[in-house]
Amino acid sequence: MADFDRPLNGRGTRAARELGDWLASRGYEPEEVLCSTALRTRQTWEATTAAVLEVRPVVRFIDELYNASPDLMLATLKTATAHSVMMIGHNPGIAEFARTLPARVPMNPDFNRYPTTATLVVDFQIDDWGDLRAGEGSVLDFFLPAGR
Repeated sequence: MADFDRPLNGRGTRAARELGDWLASRGYEPEEVLCSTALRTRQTWEATTAAVLEVRPVVRFIDELYNASPDLMLATLKTATAHSVMMIGHNPGIAEFARTLPARVPMNPDFNRYPTTATLVVDFQIDDWGDLRAGEGSVLDFFLPAGR
């Protein structure tokens, strides 16, 4: 089976549901989602939304996010239009991308591992995503599912 077509396993599904619960409990509800078209990222989004989210975001499935580089992820994020945006991608690119966004990375020792379903919440003082620059965000939160 091609990696692109590999489904999310049971552990990944549980982690995605845990992420959805965490996002909802903290009020981090994206208004727009930029998601790779690979099967497991689509399934991750579906399992994440199993939590009771008040906002039903616009979801853009983007072929280029499959195994994308941090530069491509940044360029893709600059096309976002909503205030609150979530990106779902693949390691190692998403981990590298997460490291480029904030001025200071979280002090969490697991941040450098950035395991599957790890989620970084970053605030940018910008009015338009087109003005986004790496290294200028402020970390609001960092999530790791249980057992990761």
